[in-house]
Amino acid sequence: MEELKNILKYLKDFMSYKLVDGDKVVITVSTLVTIVVVILAVTYILKLVHKIVVAKLPQDDKNKFLSIFSFLKYFLYILAVITVLHSSGVDLTVLLTASAALFVGLGFALQYLFQDIISGILIILDQSLHIGDIIEVEGKVGRVFETRLRTTRALTRDDKVIVIPNHKFLTDSIYNYTQNHKTTRENVKVGVAYGSDVELVSKLLLEIIDKKNGILKNPKPFVLFEDFGDSALMFSVNYYTNDSYGDPRIKSDLRFLIDAAFRKNNISIPFPQRDIHIISK
Repeated sequence: MEELKNILKYLKDFMSYKLVDGDKVVITVSTLVTIVVVILAVTYILKLVHKIVVAKLPQDDKNKFLSIFSFLKYFLYILAVITVLHSSGVDLTVLLTASAALFVGLGFALQYLFQDIISGILIILDQSLHIGDIIEVEGKVGRVFETRLRTTRALTRDDKVIVIPNHKFLTDSIYNYTQNHKTTRENVKVGVAYGSDVELVSKLLLEIIDKKNGILKNPKPFVLFEDFGDSALMFSVNYYTNDSYGDPRIKSDLRFLIDAAFRKNNISIPFPQRDIHIISK
């Protein structure tokens, strides 16, 4: 019994040993051990939360959460250390006061970084963007091939990589062509001269669409007589495709076919013109 008391006394003295002994900062072995235990507990809890959160996510999104939890891990470690030191009686006001100006400067400098990180987390959680989605940002169309914690990368139609800060998906209007499904409706506009046979124009446009590969048969393509323009009767041929990323090539082929068919059937595509009347006295 006496030996047990001696061991406990020795442990108590050892845990109370001051590693740092200052006027306002006193750190003992007990404080150090508590910090280690708290860090281990935080690590275990984060692993458990990570396992629960990513259980039903696709593999791509599981990989994204690794970077999110890495960020949270270091943030919680710092918070845990500060909490333990404060609970142990360490006066942190000196440290915080000295670091206030630094924290303010870092806050202004990193505000967009944290905005992007938070946006990246929200994108992953609400599943608003996936790898392979076709999006339009600032007039540029691209296919998403990578989503990181801070940025999203997409490959444009001219094989250039566009790097998009994640906060733009929350603050700006972004077109997602394939959010709900892969099918999109596209159209090609054409004007014909006044006096043209509009029924023939509609028939030719539908025949051209019917022959072109890459255009879906269902839903059926259709033609709209859109307007009486200043110099032409305006038509649009509307169709559906599963390849919105490669659609510019489909539209180009259709325009070639339309031009050839109109020439063959003597249907002219007019250009803007004006009549000038000169009145002489």
